[in-house]
Amino acid sequence: MANAETAAGLDPDRLTRRERLFTRINKAAGWLDALGFSWLVPLMKIAAGDNPREQLGELKRVLVIPLVGIGLFLMLWAALAPQVQTSLGAVPGPAQVWTQAVNLWDDHVREREKAAAFYERQETRNAKLEAEGRADKVKWRDYTGKPTYIDQIGTSLKTVGIGFLIATIIAVPLGIASGLSRTFNGAINPIIQIFKPVSPLAWLPIVTMIVSATYANPFDWLSKSLLISAVTVTLCSMWPTLINTALGVASVDRDLMNVGRVLQLPTWKTITKLVLPSSLPLIFTGLRLSLGVGWMVLIAAEMLAQNPGLGKFVWDEFQNGSSQSLARIMVAVLTIGLIGFMLDRLMFALQRAFTFSANR
Repeated sequence: MANAETAAGLDPDRLTRRERLFTRINKAAGWLDALGFSWLVPLMKIAAGDNPREQLGELKRVLVIPLVGIGLFLMLWAALAPQVQTSLGAVPGPAQVWTQAVNLWDDHVREREKAAAFYERQETRNAKLEAEGRADKVKWRDYTGKPTYIDQIGTSLKTVGIGFLIATIIAVPLGIASGLSRTFNGAINPIIQIFKPVSPLAWLPIVTMIVSATYANPFDWLSKSLLISAVTVTLCSMWPTLINTALGVASVDRDLMNVGRVLQLPTWKTITKLVLPSSLPLIFTGLRLSLGVGWMVLIAAEMLAQNPGLGKFVWDEFQNGSSQSLARIMVAVLTIGLIGFMLDRLMFALQRAFTFSANR
């Protein structure tokens, strides 16, 4: 066999290395697809020696065609935007929006430089006081400059993270109980159907009054406006997780549950060993939907609660009414869309890591 391969011009060791390389690429392909980098797979296979024609066709499907679609969208945007006149002037095209994105980044860099200079001056002043024996005069203050666009993105991510975490902690146990007990499901289902369609704009006044009454002494890291926005996100985003968890638990194989009863497994072990592993795919589907809903709800909540995130940025620019405001709002819109896409890809990657159904 080895002689035949040598006669055909194939090195057995080299062939084995190539097979191992393709095995690694195929394993990485699922993760790259989950993270939105599936276009790297054809390039990796071409580099590994696969059929270039076949892989170039795949590259065209996953990269070239989407880029063509984006290019056509940008061309239509650039052509049609100047035709629409508003009270602030013509609708900005891609070039103007990109210019404002660069300006926002430059503002962030300048603000960070100001903060660094402030802390440097403070350290120098305090060191001088200590050297003069006046340590009692030493004071440390935080920089109180305005939040930059990047800071506001961070605030929005923190807010949606807190709201999503609270929603998950509430929804998953309720969903498990609802899926395991028809009685509990019958009791909670009307409540779900009533509150699921309620808008964040309706929840916000109620949440604002309750938080203001019960959260009198806010922590430095959790302001009232941030908590109000986070709770509003929770109330609007928990339902997809609750419903999908209940559906996943209810669809667990009855034979599997009967095995648990025969083995007389305690309830906790039944849930952790039988129920959760079988229902995880649907639970993660609910989590992905909840995170998407929470990210959409967040912007409206921040606008009204004046939480210093992307929603407040959009509202402030709308109120500002300068010639640059519309372009900056469009920067925020694109930012919101891109972050929403990345959050969904992150949840899909976690789903692949913890479930088998996604690992195709």
